[in-house]
Amino acid sequence: MIKIRLARYGTKKRPFYKMVIADSRFSRDGRFIEHVGYFNPITKGKSEQIKLNLDRIKYWRNQGAKMSDRTKKIIKLLNEK
Repeated sequence: MIKIRLARYGTKKRPFYKMVIADSRFSRDGRFIEHVGYFNPITKGKSEQIKLNLDRIKYWRNQGAKMSDRTKKIIKLLNEK
């Protein structure tokens, strides 16, 4: 099953997440099919907190990809802005 989920990057206590399309059998930070954006929860200054390619996310949703709970919340946050 294909999932849209977050992969954790960054250092200890400084998380940075990439939103990826991955097979559910792969590990969280392992192999993925496509990188569709990022989420930086601790951003400061002028840098962006969320950047997503909504066209590609929509494409993968139409192909049957399921979204994790957290990715649903992040996309909802983005749409409210």
